[in-house]
Amino acid sequence: MFKNIFSGGIINKAQEKGIVEIHVHNLRDFIVDKHKQVDDRPYGGGKGMVFKPGPIFEAVEKVKQSESAAVYLLSPQGRKFNFKFAEELARHPQLILICGRYEGVDERVIQHLVTGEISIGDYILTGGEPAAIVVVDAVSRFIPQVVGKTESVRNDSFSEGLLDFPQYTRPRDFKGMKVPQVLFSGNHDKINWWRRKKSLEKTLSMRPDLLKDKELSSEDKKILSEIKKGKDNESG
Repeated sequence: MFKNIFSGGIINKAQEKGIVEIHVHNLRDFIVDKHKQVDDRPYGGGKGMVFKPGPIFEAVEKVKQSESAAVYLLSPQGRKFNFKFAEELARHPQLILICGRYEGVDERVIQHLVTGEISIGDYILTGGEPAAIVVVDAVSRFIPQVVGKTESVRNDSFSEGLLDFPQYTRPRDFKGMKVPQVLFSGNHDKINWWRRKKSLEKTLSMRPDLLKDKELSSEDKKILSEIKKGKDNESG
């Protein structure tokens, strides 16, 4: 699963250049027991299996390079993964991700081993592996030189807590669908204003929750007020 994902694209190039290192470890490799059992039935009864603490503790202790390494469990009860969280994780010299499975992991792993837990959304996956892929991809973008143009990372959606403005390219007229005239005006102030307005408009329409904790400038508030008035006039 991991081999195919990380063997192409930007992340693969970053590995080839030595900018990032990605290692995948099998918990069974850290068990001396001949049965290589990583899970067991839960105490107290119940369906499913639970990851035993031994293999996880052993694996982390073996691969951890320093005390400053961050250890996170992929879990539906974790902190919601977002742009800012990815940026925080990229500051660590080493990031260790534990992929949960089955009915979860022994609570002692959560209480005494991990730095925290990460959730990529309010839904259940068959395992933590797809979530780990998402985290690695998002975090890698914040590592210097992984993405060719640093400004492209800064300008991504969510970088300022807002959704991105609409993007257009050639042809100028596609089947009667035309690119907005303002983008050909040559007036960068007008273009920037239009983009900011569209960014706020899209965020208000699709992710209004992002605006609740966003510190808006007086200009942003003015633009939002105009957008809301326009919507009220349309509905009226």
